[in-house]
Amino acid sequence: MGNASRRQLETARQMWAQHQRFPFEFVLTVGDNIYGDEAPSDMLRKFVQPYQPIIEAKIPFYASLGNHDERSQVNYPLFNMNGRAYYTFTRGSAQFFALDSTLLTQEQLRWFEDEITRSKAPWRIAYFHHPIYSSGLRHGPLLVLRAALEPIVSTFGVRVVFTGHEHFYERLHPRYGVYPFITGSGGQLRRGGIRDGSEFMAAGYDQDNVFMLVEIAGDTLRFEAITRTGEIVDSGVIARVDH
Repeated sequence: MGNASRRQLETARQMWAQHQRFPFEFVLTVGDNIYGDEAPSDMLRKFVQPYQPIIEAKIPFYASLGNHDERSQVNYPLFNMNGRAYYTFTRGSAQFFALDSTLLTQEQLRWFEDEITRSKAPWRIAYFHHPIYSSGLRHGPLLVLRAALEPIVSTFGVRVVFTGHEHFYERLHPRYGVYPFITGSGGQLRRGGIRDGSEFMAAGYDQDNVFMLVEIAGDTLRFEAITRTGEIVDSGVIARVDH
Protein backbone atom coordinates (compact mmCIF):
# COMPACT_ATOMS: atom_id res chain seq x y z
CA MET A 1 0.00 0.00 0.00
CA GLY A 2 2.79 2.42 0.92
CA ASN A 3 3.92 4.24 -2.21
CA ALA A 4 2.71 7.79 -1.52
CA SER A 5 0.73 7.70 -4.76
CA ARG A 6 -2.41 9.69 -5.40
CA ARG A 7 -4.34 6.41 -5.26
CA GLN A 8 -2.97 5.57 -1.84
CA LEU A 9 -3.79 9.03 -0.52
CA GLU A 10 -7.33 8.92 -1.89
CA THR A 11 -7.90 5.41 -0.54
CA ALA A 12 -6.64 6.52 2.88
CA ARG A 13 -8.95 9.54 2.83
CA GLN A 14 -11.89 7.28 2.03
CA MET A 15 -10.95 4.99 4.91
CA TRP A 16 -11.18 7.93 7.29
CA ALA A 17 -14.41 9.16 5.70
CA GLN A 18 -15.96 5.72 6.24
CA HIS A 19 -14.94 5.87 9.90
CA GLN A 20 -17.69 8.43 10.44
CA ARG A 21 -20.39 5.82 9.71
CA PHE A 22 -18.43 2.78 10.85
CA PRO A 23 -15.99 3.63 13.68
CA PHE A 24 -13.48 0.82 13.13
CA GLU A 25 -11.17 0.20 16.08
CA PHE A 26 -8.00 -1.07 14.38
CA VAL A 27 -6.49 -1.76 10.96
CA LEU A 28 -4.86 -4.93 9.59
CA THR A 29 -2.27 -4.74 6.83
CA VAL A 30 -1.56 -7.67 4.51
CA GLY A 31 2.01 -6.77 3.58
CA ASP A 32 3.88 -4.64 1.07
CA ASN A 33 3.37 -1.88 3.60
CA ILE A 34 6.17 0.28 2.12
CA TYR A 35 7.53 0.23 -1.42
CA GLY A 36 11.10 1.32 -2.12
CA ASP A 37 13.22 3.19 0.41
CA GLU A 38 12.26 3.03 4.08
CA ALA A 39 14.19 5.92 5.61
CA PRO A 40 12.34 7.91 8.31
CA SER A 41 11.31 10.44 5.66
CA ASP A 42 9.86 7.62 3.55
CA MET A 43 7.90 6.21 6.49
CA LEU A 44 6.49 9.67 7.05
CA ARG A 45 5.54 10.17 3.40
CA LYS A 46 4.32 6.64 2.65
CA PHE A 47 2.57 5.80 5.93
CA VAL A 48 2.18 8.54 8.52
CA GLN A 49 0.95 11.31 6.24
CA PRO A 50 -1.60 9.23 4.27
CA TYR A 51 -3.15 7.76 7.42
CA GLN A 52 -2.56 10.72 9.74
CA PRO A 53 -6.19 11.15 10.87
CA ILE A 54 -6.40 7.45 11.75
CA ILE A 55 -3.09 7.55 13.61
CA GLU A 56 -4.04 10.75 15.46
CA ALA A 57 -7.30 9.08 16.53
CA LYS A 58 -5.11 6.41 18.19
CA ILE A 59 -6.53 3.66 16.01
CA PRO A 60 -3.72 1.06 15.88
CA PHE A 61 -2.38 -0.68 12.80
CA TYR A 62 -1.36 -4.34 13.14
CA ALA A 63 0.95 -5.10 10.23
CA SER A 64 2.14 -8.22 8.49
CA LEU A 65 5.15 -8.30 6.18
CA GLY A 66 5.17 -8.64 2.39
CA ASN A 67 7.94 -9.48 -0.03
CA HIS A 68 8.67 -5.78 -0.67
CA ASP A 69 9.05 -4.98 3.05
CA GLU A 70 12.31 -4.64 4.97
CA ARG A 71 12.54 -6.93 7.97
CA SER A 72 13.24 -3.90 10.15
CA GLN A 73 9.54 -3.00 9.94
CA VAL A 74 8.95 -5.40 12.83
CA ASN A 75 10.46 -2.70 15.07
CA TYR A 76 8.47 0.21 13.63
CA PRO A 77 6.29 1.35 16.56
CA LEU A 78 3.21 2.24 14.50
CA PHE A 79 3.04 -1.26 13.03
CA ASN A 80 2.65 -2.82 16.51
CA MET A 81 4.65 -5.93 15.65
CA ASN A 82 6.85 -5.66 18.75
CA GLY A 83 9.90 -7.08 17.01
CA ARG A 84 8.07 -10.18 15.71
CA ALA A 85 7.53 -11.09 12.06
CA TYR A 86 4.66 -13.33 13.19
CA TYR A 87 2.50 -12.77 16.26
CA THR A 88 -1.01 -13.01 17.64
CA PHE A 89 -3.38 -10.66 19.46
CA THR A 90 -6.97 -10.78 20.67
CA ARG A 91 -9.66 -8.14 20.36
CA GLY A 92 -13.07 -8.96 21.79
CA SER A 93 -14.18 -12.42 20.68
CA ALA A 94 -11.60 -12.67 17.89
CA GLN A 95 -7.98 -13.83 17.93
CA PHE A 96 -5.82 -12.69 15.04
CA PHE A 97 -2.72 -14.45 13.75
CA ALA A 98 -0.28 -12.38 11.67
CA LEU A 99 2.03 -14.65 9.70
CA ASP A 100 5.20 -14.06 7.68
CA SER A 101 4.45 -15.80 4.39
CA THR A 102 7.71 -14.66 2.77
CA LEU A 103 9.79 -16.69 5.24
CA LEU A 104 7.45 -19.44 6.39
CA THR A 105 9.83 -21.55 8.46
CA GLN A 106 9.10 -24.79 10.27
CA GLU A 107 9.56 -22.88 13.52
CA GLN A 108 6.79 -20.46 12.50
CA LEU A 109 4.47 -23.31 11.50
CA ARG A 110 5.01 -24.98 14.88
CA TRP A 111 4.33 -21.68 16.63
CA PHE A 112 1.15 -21.14 14.63
CA GLU A 113 -0.19 -24.62 15.33
CA ASP A 114 0.68 -24.37 19.02
CA GLU A 115 -0.95 -20.95 19.40
CA ILE A 116 -4.10 -21.82 17.53
CA THR A 117 -4.46 -25.11 19.38
CA ARG A 118 -4.46 -23.18 22.66
CA SER A 119 -6.87 -20.54 21.41
CA LYS A 120 -10.22 -20.27 23.16
CA ALA A 121 -11.45 -17.44 20.93
CA PRO A 122 -14.80 -18.00 19.18
CA TRP A 123 -13.38 -16.31 16.06
CA ARG A 124 -9.92 -17.12 14.69
CA ILE A 125 -8.62 -15.02 11.81
CA ALA A 126 -5.28 -15.32 10.02
CA TYR A 127 -3.70 -12.67 7.82
CA PHE A 128 -0.53 -12.64 5.75
CA HIS A 129 0.79 -11.53 2.36
CA HIS A 130 0.78 -14.32 -0.23
CA PRO A 131 -2.61 -15.84 -1.13
CA ILE A 132 -3.15 -19.58 -0.93
CA TYR A 133 -6.06 -19.17 -3.36
CA SER A 134 -6.17 -16.57 -6.10
CA SER A 135 -7.62 -15.89 -9.53
CA GLY A 136 -4.75 -13.53 -10.33
CA LEU A 137 -3.15 -13.56 -13.75
CA ARG A 138 0.10 -12.10 -12.42
CA HIS A 139 0.78 -14.35 -9.43
CA GLY A 140 -1.99 -16.83 -8.69
CA PRO A 141 -2.03 -19.03 -5.59
CA LEU A 142 1.20 -19.96 -3.84
CA LEU A 143 0.83 -23.73 -3.77
CA VAL A 144 3.73 -24.42 -1.40
CA LEU A 145 2.15 -22.05 1.10
CA ARG A 146 -1.24 -23.69 0.63
CA ALA A 147 0.23 -27.10 1.35
CA ALA A 148 1.76 -25.78 4.59
CA LEU A 149 -1.11 -23.66 5.89
CA GLU A 150 -4.33 -25.21 4.64
CA PRO A 151 -4.16 -28.22 7.01
CA ILE A 152 -3.70 -25.90 10.00
CA VAL A 153 -6.36 -23.30 9.19
CA SER A 154 -8.92 -25.92 8.18
CA THR A 155 -8.31 -28.16 11.19
CA PHE A 156 -8.09 -25.61 13.99
CA GLY A 157 -11.06 -23.37 13.36
CA VAL A 158 -9.74 -20.44 11.32
CA ARG A 159 -12.86 -18.99 9.72
CA VAL A 160 -11.41 -16.11 7.68
CA VAL A 161 -8.05 -15.49 5.98
CA PHE A 162 -6.98 -12.09 4.64
CA THR A 163 -4.08 -11.84 2.16
CA GLY A 164 -2.60 -9.39 -0.35
CA HIS A 165 0.14 -9.64 -3.02
CA GLU A 166 -2.33 -9.44 -5.89
CA HIS A 167 -3.24 -5.80 -6.55
CA PHE A 168 -6.99 -6.27 -6.63
CA TYR A 169 -9.88 -7.36 -4.41
CA GLU A 170 -11.16 -10.91 -4.43
CA ARG A 171 -13.47 -12.98 -2.25
CA LEU A 172 -12.97 -16.67 -2.88
CA HIS A 173 -15.33 -19.55 -2.37
CA PRO A 174 -14.85 -21.12 1.06
CA ARG A 175 -12.57 -24.13 1.28
CA TYR A 176 -12.93 -26.59 4.16
CA GLY A 177 -14.95 -23.98 6.06
CA VAL A 178 -12.37 -21.20 5.56
CA TYR A 179 -13.29 -17.96 3.76
CA PRO A 180 -10.27 -16.44 1.92
CA PHE A 181 -10.07 -12.77 0.89
CA ILE A 182 -7.46 -10.86 -1.12
CA THR A 183 -7.24 -7.15 -0.30
CA GLY A 184 -4.11 -6.12 -2.17
CA SER A 185 -5.17 -2.83 -3.77
CA GLY A 186 -4.80 -0.44 -0.85
CA GLY A 187 -2.24 1.64 -2.75
CA GLN A 188 -1.46 -0.01 -6.08
CA LEU A 189 -3.94 -1.37 -8.60
CA ARG A 190 -3.67 -4.00 -11.33
CA ARG A 191 -6.58 -3.45 -13.69
CA GLY A 192 -7.58 -6.57 -15.58
CA GLY A 193 -5.61 -8.69 -13.15
CA ILE A 194 -8.33 -11.26 -12.41
CA ARG A 195 -8.59 -14.34 -14.60
CA ASP A 196 -12.00 -14.66 -16.24
CA GLY A 197 -13.96 -17.77 -15.42
CA SER A 198 -12.00 -18.64 -12.31
CA GLU A 199 -13.49 -21.51 -10.36
CA PHE A 200 -12.11 -20.04 -7.13
CA MET A 201 -13.73 -16.59 -7.33
CA ALA A 202 -16.96 -15.73 -5.55
CA ALA A 203 -16.55 -11.99 -6.18
CA GLY A 204 -13.76 -9.83 -7.54
CA TYR A 205 -12.96 -6.22 -8.41
CA ASP A 206 -9.90 -4.93 -10.25
CA GLN A 207 -11.10 -1.57 -11.56
CA ASP A 208 -10.25 0.60 -8.55
CA ASN A 209 -8.44 0.50 -5.23
CA VAL A 210 -10.31 -1.25 -2.44
CA PHE A 211 -10.16 -1.70 1.33
CA MET A 212 -12.46 -3.68 3.59
CA LEU A 213 -14.59 -2.86 6.59
CA VAL A 214 -15.28 -5.82 8.86
CA GLU A 215 -17.50 -6.12 11.93
CA ILE A 216 -17.82 -9.09 14.27
CA ALA A 217 -20.94 -9.18 16.43
CA GLY A 218 -21.67 -12.39 18.28
CA ASP A 219 -21.77 -15.27 15.83
CA THR A 220 -21.80 -13.05 12.74
CA LEU A 221 -19.06 -11.39 10.71
CA ARG A 222 -20.19 -8.71 8.25
CA PHE A 223 -17.92 -7.24 5.60
CA GLU A 224 -17.91 -4.58 2.90
CA ALA A 225 -15.36 -3.98 0.15
CA ILE A 226 -15.18 -0.25 -0.57
CA THR A 227 -13.40 1.63 -3.34
CA ARG A 228 -11.39 4.84 -2.94
CA THR A 229 -14.47 6.73 -4.21
CA GLY A 230 -16.76 5.13 -1.60
CA GLU A 231 -18.55 2.59 -3.79
CA ILE A 232 -19.42 -0.71 -2.10
CA VAL A 233 -18.42 -3.41 -4.61
CA ASP A 234 -18.97 -6.47 -2.42
CA SER A 235 -20.57 -7.26 0.91
CA GLY A 236 -21.79 -10.22 2.86
CA VAL A 237 -22.19 -12.13 6.09
CA ILE A 238 -20.20 -15.07 7.45
CA ALA A 239 -21.55 -17.12 10.33
CA ARG A 240 -19.36 -18.58 13.03
CA VAL A 241 -19.25 -22.34 13.40
CA ASP A 242 -18.26 -24.32 16.48
CA HIS A 243 -14.67 -25.48 16.48
